[in-house]
Amino acid sequence: MSATTSGQNQLVTLAEPRSPASEAYRTLRTNIQFSSLDKPLRTILVTGVEAGEGKSTTLANLAVVMAQGGKRVCAVDCDLRRPTLHKVFGLAAEPGLTDAILERSSTLVRQTTGVDGLTLVACGQLPPNPSELLGSRRFDDVLAEAAADADIVLLDAPPVIAVSDALVLASKVDGVILVVNAGKTKRDLAKRARSLLEK
Repeated sequence: MSATTSGQNQLVTLAEPRSPASEAYRTLRTNIQFSSLDKPLRTILVTGVEAGEGKSTTLANLAVVMAQGGKRVCAVDCDLRRPTLHKVFGLAAEPGLTDAILERSSTLVRQTTGVDGLTLVACGQLPPNPSELLGSRRFDDVLAEAAADADIVLLDAPPVIAVSDALVLASKVDGVILVVNAGKTKRDLAKRARSLLEK
């Protein structure tokens, strides 16, 4: 496993595969698989209401259990403001998504994570205009490229309330997972975030 010690602490599905938390991620995986039988979800956005709720940790562990379940999974770090996924897996931030969007590289760079079937597209160099890049037609092409070699693509996005990036991405994917922190996330903010995503 190539994840750093701090990253591995976040990857409970690898560090403690028999724990209740790991089982909860496997239950989430099953729920996603059965949520849309007629049209399988191939692209899923993972976001939160506010910063610090664990959206990136949730995505990383979900990606691991999906790969362990035999799926080819591509995790894409679309949080171009405070990217985390490369740290979780102990990988480099560059090159990555922004390099592909801005066509600095001829192909989309997928890094191996040490988990069979799971690759990561890191954030790349942080841009001054994240929402414009994510809303571009070129991003659509990059997303299609990521999906071409994967059974499922999981996209990590900034929190909904903070910036518009997640709302821009929500219209481009098959489904959205909104992560909330029980006992911390305010109910009215969670309702507002859900309403914004539904629109």
